[in-house]
Order: sequence, then C-alpha cells, then structure tokens
Amino acid sequence: MLQFLGNIEAKADAKGRIFVPATFRKRLQGANEEFLVLRKDIFQDCLVLYPGTVWEDEIETLRSRLNKWNKEQQQVFRQFVLDAERIEMDASGRILIPKRYMMLVGIEVDVRFLGVDDTIEIWAKEKLEKPLVDPDEFSVKLQELMG
Repeated sequence: MLQFLGNIEAKADAKGRIFVPATFRKRLQGANEEFLVLRKDIFQDCLVLYPGTVWEDEIETLRSRLNKWNKEQQQVFRQFVLDAERIEMDASGRILIPKRYMMLVGIEVDVRFLGVDDTIEIWAKEKLEKPLVDPDEFSVKLQELMG
C-alpha cells in the first residue's frame, strides 16, 4: 500500500508546472503508478493528488455505496468525478496544474506538498503557516480518538 509522509515546499512556474517532490516521486515510481488524478479536497481548501490505483479504489468504493438508479446519489457521484482531472508527470517529474484548480485554492507560486496517507495534498504555502486545528483542541480530540 502506498503511503506518503512529508511537508515539502515547492514553487509553481507561470504555467502552473510544479516538480513533485523526489520522495513522493520515488514512491509513485516504485509502485509503478502510471497516472495521477487531481481534484479539490471536499473539506479543505487544497488540492489532492490520488495515485491512479488509489483513485480507482476510491471510485469503486464510492460506486459500491451509491445506487446509480437514485437521482440524488447519481448526482453526488457525477459531482465527485466532474471535479477530477487526470494528470501525468513529465520526464522531469513535473505536473501541470490547470489554472482553474490553482484559482480554486488560492495557489500562486509557493506551495506545500503534504503527504496524507495514500494521497498527496497541495496547499497554498501560507494556508499551512498556522495550525489547521488549535493545539489544545487537537490534543483533546486525539485523546478522545485514541484514549
């Protein structure tokens, strides 16, 4: 199973090209991942890169929980895939993030790649300057979950 860990700064060029950090790139290549899927996160103001096999598992799981003959559930599925785009890494290890995605999450130049389990998040750098959760609240929540 793929697992990514790290908080790595990078820069986007004027065309929206960004080098995928070497540690993440090596994991992807070692797992023979042929493509990535990019979509905006459902809850956070960031982008999520799914390795191809992880994306396929997510789609299979989502589809198995939805009835395609239920109009509302089919619309949820459509929205999930509508907001996704297949991304290829070039030979140099760069990906091209379409402008609309960069605008959605406020990415200009400075970004942070964040390894989150089996996906890679891409944040506008300044959005990760402060904790996502208040430190006191974080310790309480973690204790509730793990204690």
